[in-house]
Amino acid sequence: MNGQSADPVVTDPELYRVLFENERVRVLQYRDRPGDRTHPHRHPDSVMVTLSGFQRRVSSGDRHADIELPAAHARWIGAQEHYGENIGSTETHAVFVELKEPSATPAVGPVPLGPSER
Repeated sequence: MNGQSADPVVTDPELYRVLFENERVRVLQYRDRPGDRTHPHRHPDSVMVTLSGFQRRVSSGDRHADIELPAAHARWIGAQEHYGENIGSTETHAVFVELKEPSATPAVGPVPLGPSER
């Protein structure tokens, strides 16, 4: 993945939409239905806010994590490249607040996908 092609708004425009953007942040809305999948894409350091509860499988290379999150939950997401799939029975609705400024301390090694990384 590289450059613009890894932008989720470009790779999956039917699922991601820009709600707000300025020189410091970009706010994306994400919506999908059970069985929907994203293409490989990249997120910078972000805060994800869940507006619905959902179950997803997030994958990067040969690693994957199954994640279940409740509605009205905020979670830090370190910069990463991944693709995902709605593996639950409900629609996903979330907002990502992507930071445009690089981290003061770069991550060392691979970024974990989540609590149940496999």
